[in-house]
Amino acid sequence: MTSASLSSTVDARTLEPSLRISHIFSSFAALEEGRGIELVHDHDLGPLYARFQAQWPDRFAWNALEEGPAVWRVAVTKVPPFDAHGSGRRGGGWATPGRAPRPACAVHRRAAGGA
Repeated sequence: MTSASLSSTVDARTLEPSLRISHIFSSFAALEEGRGIELVHDHDLGPLYARFQAQWPDRFAWNALEEGPAVWRVAVTKVPPFDAHGSGRRGGGWATPGRAPRPACAVHRRAAGGA
């Protein structure tokens, strides 16, 4: 990730503890796809990653920039929604040349007339 694609830096160390998550989440929610924020904190951001995954599953990219011991920095970028039924994408099934892509799950394969 280049600094040009980062919209802002949120230094959680300077925020009131009760407001940190809401400020971080509102900053991320306001981003356009492809843009990101740099988060800075004084402890491991692993628990925040789990909260992002719960709030925006598969809608963000998480890039560790610095991992302690005094400062943790991560770039979080908003990505397009995941299309589970598209061809050639994560978990989206597979395609054989000259054939339509096969739906990824059994329910959708049966609905499409497949096995």
